[in-house]
Amino acid sequence: MRLHRNLVYAVIDSLRDIFNEDVYADKAVELALKRDKRWGARDRKFVAETIYDIVRWKRLYGEIANVKVPYSRPDLWRLFVVWCVLRGIKLPDWNQIEPTPTRRIKGKFDELSKIRKFRESIPDWMDEIGVSELGEEVWTKEIAALNKQAEVILRTNTLNISKEKLLKVLATEDVNATFIKGHDDALKLVERANVFKTQAFKQGYFEVQDASSQLVAKYLEVEPGMKVIDTCAGAGGKTLHLASLMQNKGQIIAMDIYESKLKKLKVRARRNGVHNIDLKVIDSNKVIKKLHDKADRVLIDAPCSGIGVIRRNPDSKWKLEPEFLDKIRATQQEILARYSKMVKSGGKLVYATCSVLPSENQQQIEFFLASDEGKDFAFVSDKKVLAHKSGYDGFYMALLERK
Repeated sequence: MRLHRNLVYAVIDSLRDIFNEDVYADKAVELALKRDKRWGARDRKFVAETIYDIVRWKRLYGEIANVKVPYSRPDLWRLFVVWCVLRGIKLPDWNQIEPTPTRRIKGKFDELSKIRKFRESIPDWMDEIGVSELGEEVWTKEIAALNKQAEVILRTNTLNISKEKLLKVLATEDVNATFIKGHDDALKLVERANVFKTQAFKQGYFEVQDASSQLVAKYLEVEPGMKVIDTCAGAGGKTLHLASLMQNKGQIIAMDIYESKLKKLKVRARRNGVHNIDLKVIDSNKVIKKLHDKADRVLIDAPCSGIGVIRRNPDSKWKLEPEFLDKIRATQQEILARYSKMVKSGGKLVYATCSVLPSENQQQIEFFLASDEGKDFAFVSDKKVLAHKSGYDGFYMALLERK
């Protein structure tokens, strides 16, 4: 592989923004890809994947290069050099590249690879909490799986097209995909591609959604004609799936504390041909009180640490703090207590997170069922999805029924 200056400069600048300025990696990549309209697919792939790769392995590369945050520009070049050496990429004779101790880099890599927190490039606290909650053996396998690049998974919008037909339509646009066993509406891309530029996407034939995430809406056991509330709808990936499962019949109330996210859902719903969604901003407790005892089904896709999805958000390893976990567990308890009141007698509730930590999952359900607010609910079932077993994101979902 021959390195090109303009592409490498884009990588270096993006890493500076992510590590020193707290810019989210996906936003930094998006900006980087707009730098030069002349870049082809291979150039864009190099920029995006190199940025994500160095973000994913930041701690390991930092230890090898002997650099620490905040990174100076020469520090960022050293991280890039480590990345090149470990991939066997020939280094060009550029001013920014210092004499490279290739043997020392490889030797240090071999030495650090024996220690999990360096090998998997995670903060000490994350390694400790993973071991304490999942056990040494499971955590070792899980964090290794969470460091693999996430595949691109599509969810067929069955309101507009069948999974079989979508497969053929995508092939006409040079996007090849395969079915996934056990996932009714999912397609997995054979090779990464910018699917948002396809006509199939513009016509509302699919959404990009991980296979594990696609399990959540199904777990709620919705039926056409029901009144369903998605309490933490965000930009609406699961809301749209619910609409699809309900065949556009009945009513979905999509709620969130952020109006900006619901605006994105409105745009997506229009493209998907979905018209049974009402949007509500949670700007006071009155909004929730008005819906007490009204819903056949309630989905609580709770805010969480996101540890189950760090393969697609590798920068969250460096943005997450242990204190945030304590705060988010308290928020999860509060949300369960408040939002569960919207389920009517005989109705059902699903609590879901994209975390693999029992303290955010099973323990929250146990706490809720033992509380005053949870005494009217019965535990039906739960599903723990671990990345090292499924090959997809780590997720948790629990189904409860109101007596």
